[in-house]
Amino acid sequence: MLADELDYVIGVDPHRDTHALAVVDVRSGGVVFEATALADGEGYKSVLRLADQHAPGRRAFAIEGTGSFGAGLARFLVSQEERVLEVGRLRRERRSGKNDALDAIRSITAGAPDHLLAGGWLLLEHGPDQGPAVRGLLADAGLGQIQTTADLAGLPRVTEGRWRS
Repeated sequence: MLADELDYVIGVDPHRDTHALAVVDVRSGGVVFEATALADGEGYKSVLRLADQHAPGRRAFAIEGTGSFGAGLARFLVSQEERVLEVGRLRRERRSGKNDALDAIRSITAGAPDHLLAGGWLLLEHGPDQGPAVRGLLADAGLGQIQTTADLAGLPRVTEGRWRS
C-alpha cells in the first residue's frame, strides 16, 4: 500500500518557464501545500527546499513528462537521491485557461493506480470549485465509488475514489 511506503507524494506539472507542484499527504489524501517554482537550477533547489519543509519523511515526486519540460527537474532530483516517478503525458481536453493546482492533482491521479492496492482509496483535498473536475480525473484513472465531501465550513473540498477490488 502506498501509505506503507510513502508519507507524501509531490505532484509536478512542468512547463517551459515554471513548474507547478502540489504536496499530498498520502495518509489523508489532502493537498498540504501548493507552489510554483522557476524551471531552472535555482528553481530546482527551491523545489527541494519546499519539499524538505512541507514533505518531511518518505516522499516521491510524481512528475508529468520527465522526457520534456520535467527532464531537468527529474535529473536534479535523482542526483539528490530523491524518488522520482514518471507520470505519462496526459491527454488534455481543450480548456479555457489553465489551473496549475488542478494539473498537479491530475499528475497524482494519473499515477495513483500504479501505487494503490486493490480496494485502496485515494482522497484529495482541493479547491471548493474543483470537485467536478477532480471526480472526472478519478473516474478517468479508473477509480470508482467516487464522491466529494464538504469540509467543516460546508465547502466541497475532499474528493475520494476507490481502486478496483
